[in-house]
Amino acid sequence: MTSKAEFFWYIPNDVKACHRGDIAGEDHNSLDSLTAHAKALEDHGWAGALIGTGWGRPDTFTVATALAARTTRFEPLIAIRPGYWKPANFASAAATLDHLSNGRVRVNVVSGKDDLAAYGDSEGDSAHRYTRTAEFMRLVRRLWTEENVSFEGTHFRVSNSTVEPRIRPREGRPHPKLYFGGASEAAERVAAGQADVQLFWGEPLDGVRERIDRLKALSQTLDRDLPPLEFGLRITTLVRDTTEQAWADAEAKVAEMAKTSGAGWHDHKRDVAIGQKRLLDLHSRGEVLDENLYTAPGKFGGGGAGTTWLVGSAQDVARALCRYRDLGISHFIISDTPYLAEIERQGKQLLPLLLPPQD
Repeated sequence: MTSKAEFFWYIPNDVKACHRGDIAGEDHNSLDSLTAHAKALEDHGWAGALIGTGWGRPDTFTVATALAARTTRFEPLIAIRPGYWKPANFASAAATLDHLSNGRVRVNVVSGKDDLAAYGDSEGDSAHRYTRTAEFMRLVRRLWTEENVSFEGTHFRVSNSTVEPRIRPREGRPHPKLYFGGASEAAERVAAGQADVQLFWGEPLDGVRERIDRLKALSQTLDRDLPPLEFGLRITTLVRDTTEQAWADAEAKVAEMAKTSGAGWHDHKRDVAIGQKRLLDLHSRGEVLDENLYTAPGKFGGGGAGTTWLVGSAQDVARALCRYRDLGISHFIISDTPYLAEIERQGKQLLPLLLPPQD
């Protein structure tokens, strides 16, 4: 796999222990425990981690800031929501953290439903949420790259606004990358027009290929005035020493899920979005697609990246990820539980097959 590809992990950031079968104690969400994950990621070759968000979970930006302060290379991919944040407030906070962390901030903008009323936001339909998200992303980018910004849109307004400290442009990175996900027509218009990276769940290769082609064509239709849209994959990777052991463990995990109807896994099953529905429907095409894409977890809710798994030896999973790379995926966010142990296992067994050798 080319050096352009980047590999991130996932930090669930949840007050409840045992997320997706994790083995965790009462202190699983303490700063020391979270720092242990971030430092293990640094030690085993990962670029950083996506940090989950949602009302009723610890504040994602605060967690990211704490972990950036305790590490030197770890890059937090911070999930945030328009409505929870106003564009200027977020642009300022992110610019400050980017300055203090020497350019390590990345941002995942989330438009999906949340407990909006709990933090004073208002519920809108899908079209409202996505037009607001597009406006949010456009304005945040302007605040990071321009001075004395004035803007009056449908959802947000600023007058003569300059963010300090200024974002320091770096090679190939004029500002922190804005990641985005969504499979509806409205979501794809946001991605094609405003995102830096479009994230996909673990769909089969034919579905990802179709969506990449459609988004590229849509970018041209919308006269995108940004660098070409990049693409990422968020998926579970179950890696073991042998193919046989991996499948035995995967089937055992699914059997445990079946006993509890996926309790602790289906954190995306409420108010199922179009992208999540696509995943949940995949098992009707077969339990295994594309050689080692395991769809059985979706029978029990799965939940986001837990709905489909790439299963096998490190060589099997690396080959599968390379097939996605060949379609144009360059950002990979992978994980499995127990999270901390798998950071080390997959860092030792899988990443060397995917990244160029270090000098």
